[in-house]
Amino acid sequence: MAGRPSWDEYFIEVAKTVSTRATCRRRSVGAVIERDRRILATGYNGAPRGVPHCEEYGCDITQRCQLAAHAEQNAIAQAAANGVSCSGASIYVTCQPCSGCAKLLINAGIRRVVFEGDYPDDLALELFALAGVDLYRFSSGKVELINAAR
Repeated sequence: MAGRPSWDEYFIEVAKTVSTRATCRRRSVGAVIERDRRILATGYNGAPRGVPHCEEYGCDITQRCQLAAHAEQNAIAQAAANGVSCSGASIYVTCQPCSGCAKLLINAGIRRVVFEGDYPDDLALELFALAGVDLYRFSSGKVELINAAR
């Protein structure tokens, strides 16, 4: 069937759709956690449950957002709230994870990270390499291996 997306394309596109729900005024990021080609959880950056969103709260974004949780954090929290293990799963993110999210993803058992946009955090890349997490950059419909698990 012509035009059918690869699994990487499919999950990145789902992450892009998830990012449209983001409430942070600084950056819209979406994340999808999958295992065995089944979506386990999704997340977007925004205020924690029950907390006013950035626009309602009046978040000051001159430095960095103080209110929103990152998409990866919200995806892990959604999985945990529903009793879903992320061990051995992959995550697709519309932006490279930061070092804080890298630590969380590593501890949650994520084994493969695919991201599309850049984020200036070299420590995150190093943490993934040290933890043996496969890291891929998605660009122009293809995935490029950044580092391979040991």
